[in-house]
Amino acid sequence: MNGRRAIIVSAAAAPFLLAGTRLGVAAGFPDRPVRLVVPFPPGGNVDFTGRLLAPVMSRVLGQPVVVDNRAGAGGIVGSEAVARARPDGLSILVASSGPLSLLPVTTPNLPYDPLKDFAPIGAAYRIPIVLLASRGLPATDLAGFVALARSRRGQVTAGTSGNGTGAHLAVELFNNGSGAPLLHVPYRGTGPAFSDLLAGTIDTVFDQLSNALPLHRDGRARILAVGSARRIAALPDVPTFREAGLVEPELTTTLGLVTTAGTPREAVETLRAALAAALEDGTVRERLSDLGAEIATGEAATPAGYAALIREELETSRRAVALPGVKLD
Repeated sequence: MNGRRAIIVSAAAAPFLLAGTRLGVAAGFPDRPVRLVVPFPPGGNVDFTGRLLAPVMSRVLGQPVVVDNRAGAGGIVGSEAVARARPDGLSILVASSGPLSLLPVTTPNLPYDPLKDFAPIGAAYRIPIVLLASRGLPATDLAGFVALARSRRGQVTAGTSGNGTGAHLAVELFNNGSGAPLLHVPYRGTGPAFSDLLAGTIDTVFDQLSNALPLHRDGRARILAVGSARRIAALPDVPTFREAGLVEPELTTTLGLVTTAGTPREAVETLRAALAAALEDGTVRERLSDLGAEIATGEAATPAGYAALIREELETSRRAVALPGVKLD
């Protein structure tokens, strides 16, 4: 991770770290309840994040922060609702990489522009995509796996939650950089992919660390590599794709908050400070740590820093989609 996105504690957030203290805001913002739109059904990391942040942000802002699940079309319905909302800072999207940096590349006629229709508030955390291998696979580390895949070109299978997902693009980037092409097997969700992995029907699964970590910890499968910029504390002996020279960009999912473009700067700053306070809350940090999340602080948790992350992830998605042989349907 470069300096622009360094994960450091920002002194600018210090005045707001007491989650029980309401922020002083020009013009009394917010003077009404704030809607926190989750563009997916209840359950899953995005919904979990919204419900985790909402109570702390509510105490800080002095107004109710109400979670509103607006599911549909893979996150498009809820995202568009915030993009088209009144630019007053009272509608916030719990944003993830799918709606902001993947769908804009893979979906024709998307009804919003991720760079023009939203005002970033700040990133909350990043979770790496990992390579999870079946216990029956005759490779116990990344180097051995790459050698095996090169010797069985196109025969070692890699399951994902579906075509056009972030995990699918991670497989394609791995194939391009490793010289060890895996056979992509798309599923309708992570659950069926994991079931086949545990049954030995497929060799590997690419998925978020939060989903894969329990299987690794109880010994039912083995994480061979992580997509973060550096090794993670939960898996200090597991290398990154980058350090192995296989994939240059980070393979991660970012979650953060955005509001409607045109929202006054003062309102965006107030919401940023409330997010910073929530991310310093002990319970929030503990729960996110359980997911294997890298909590964003410093520049990454600012509007400008999060905007830069979105642009970087858009570019990574474009590069992956443009690789030879990539099929999204």
